[in-house]
Amino acid sequence: MSGIEGKVVAITGASSGIGEATALLLAGRGAKVVLGARGSDRLEALADRIAKAGGEAAYAATDVKRRADLSVLVKLACERYGKLDVLVNNAGVAPNSLLDELRVDDWEEMIDVNLKGVLYGIAAALPVFRRQGFGHFVNVISTAGIQIKPTMAVYAGTKNAVRTITEGLRQEAGDKLRVTSVSPGFVHTNLADSMTNPGVKSQIIDQMNKMAIPPVAIARAIAFAIEQPADIDVNEIVIRPTAQV
Repeated sequence: MSGIEGKVVAITGASSGIGEATALLLAGRGAKVVLGARGSDRLEALADRIAKAGGEAAYAATDVKRRADLSVLVKLACERYGKLDVLVNNAGVAPNSLLDELRVDDWEEMIDVNLKGVLYGIAAALPVFRRQGFGHFVNVISTAGIQIKPTMAVYAGTKNAVRTITEGLRQEAGDKLRVTSVSPGFVHTNLADSMTNPGVKSQIIDQMNKMAIPPVAIARAIAFAIEQPADIDVNEIVIRPTAQV
């Protein structure tokens, strides 16, 4: 029996990219996955795909900008499967631009999704984990917060805020909860769809096409952290293409 089989894992941003790949991988290894994203149609299709492959999945339309939606997602896991072992805070957007462009609406969107969305996930799951006496947060961050580049100041800022919060959470968690941050580099996802600056979007897509790794590479890293024994806490994973500087 693997360290994943039988675990209940809730995933935000689960309808595509890293979230979708993680759901498929974990369900294939025997986890019960609870899928959250804004698009109900894609969630339904993914849950159906998992079920047809012999896995178990539930889903709820989830906008991480709404605290109530995260509460519903966690409640669904507990009511359907009796517990929640892992929350993967994966949802994110990246409408990057130069600060001089003053795209304040985009800044606020990144703060609301990338930062507040994670906090809402923590707020929903932490009391459940405390009552259970076990639980694992996996926060998906970014290498953009490790190496700061032009146009990515606000995006990197939100990701580094999550990095700081994740470390603080780890220190406060005690010996019963686990906390992991995963920082992907260039990955083939639809993250560029959230970019409102055409030049930046084109540049990012070009870099993805040249070097990006598949989402399942990140899913495997997440699975590695989850499958460890309860007394092993994998705190930080950085995973990027070998071609990425």
